[in-house]
This record gives sequence, C-alpha cells and structure tokens, in this order.
Amino acid sequence: MRSAERHQVIVERLRVVDRVSVQELVEATAASDMTVRRDLDFLAAQGVLKRVHGGAVSSMPSGLEPPHSLRAQAAVAAKQAIARAAVEHLRDGETIVLDSGTTALETAKLLRDRTMTVMPLSLHVAHELADAPRIRLLMPGGEARKGELSLVGPLTVASLRALRFDAAVLSPCAFSLDAGLTAFDLGDAEVKQEAMNVATRTIVLADGAKWDRAALAYVCPADRPDLIITDDSAPEDQRTMLTQRGVLVEVAG
Repeated sequence: MRSAERHQVIVERLRVVDRVSVQELVEATAASDMTVRRDLDFLAAQGVLKRVHGGAVSSMPSGLEPPHSLRAQAAVAAKQAIARAAVEHLRDGETIVLDSGTTALETAKLLRDRTMTVMPLSLHVAHELADAPRIRLLMPGGEARKGELSLVGPLTVASLRALRFDAAVLSPCAFSLDAGLTAFDLGDAEVKQEAMNVATRTIVLADGAKWDRAALAYVCPADRPDLIITDDSAPEDQRTMLTQRGVLVEVAG
C-alpha cells in the first residue's frame, strides 16, 4: 500500500473513532510498525491528528477541512479518471468557471491544450493554466484562503455576477442526498452558489469518498447539478436515486 493510501486509511478511521492505535493501523495497512509511526508523524505535522502514546487522536473538527496537501494525495486515480470524463463534456470555444479543489486541479491539467475561456476559482488552478497557449484566463478578484488558495469574498462574487458561462465545473467538499452539496468554508459555499447561478449548466466532480458526508456550509440540493461525475466507489443505490430525480450520473474509469 502506497503512503497516500495509508494516509487515507488513517484519516477515514479517525472520522469514525476517537483514537487509533499503531497496532490496529499495522493490521489495516499491512505496513510495518515503523512505517505507520512515520505516517502518523507526517499527518500530525499537517494538523490532521495529534500523536498520543501508542497511536493518535483526531485534531480535525467536523467544520474544518483537511489540508490541501493531504487531499492532493488521496484517491488520485479516481480524481484523474473523473477529470478525464469531465473534459469530454467541455467543448472548445466554451466559457468555463472552474472550481477550487484537487479534482478541479486535475481537470485544469487536461485543459492546457484546449481552446477555451476559463475563470479559475483558486490560485492553484490559475497557476496550472497561466501559460496554457490557447486558454484565455479570466481572473476574479477576491481573497485567497490560506493553504487552500481558493478565492472567496465579495470581490469574487461580484466578478462572477458580471459574467455568464457555458458551464460551471464544481468540486464540493462533501455530498449527500439529504444534505446536498456542502463546503467547509462559508465563503467558498457562496462562491460555488454564484458560479452555478451564472452558468448554463453545472457539472459536479465528486469521488466516492465525498459521498454520504456533509460539511458546514450548504451549497445546493443534491439534484441541482445537471451532471455528477463520480467513480464506482460511490454508493450505487444513491446514484440510482439521483438518476430517478433527473440528474445525469456518470461513473468514470
């Protein structure tokens, strides 16, 4: 098991229990005792957990999002497959508002050789597209959130309201049938809402790890997007229910 996969196992375990021991993580990951301890030290440095004797406890409150650096290592293959599927729904010449988040960043990497107008909602995405030869890059105003570098605030919202887009490609923090699309940050949720308001269609990118979860800030109902692209780890019964509600659900990869 690769380090990113082990990190994901540890984080997921700490979502459901208050404390994990080194021994149970050794059994869950088939890694050595020393390797697990290094993983815990790494995640402690990221602020995800706190080291205690013989294991670790979570230091991630439910209203606080995991660090971008950690999320960038999680479910990479699924995010790349979702990104490949997403760009198939975007046509040359279109105007796109592209969300923040690690899956959106994977999507940006695949747009570098396309001919489009793109407004990125994070500096990570903007940096990826800055020297793309045929991308017309429109930068919104706003405040860049620390670490995440997503753009939020009244200047970002005003920039969106001044324009109209063919598609909004969004990457929510969490997704469930009951809670809908949610985000950890209030400003991020507001920006996502405005992006949907000014776009003709909305494409949501949500790998299976985001399903059946809810974050602090409400974005929209689960059946608001036109298309949801996910992977086969997303609950099949929920995918079926969304299809019955009129949402196109595509399983990538």
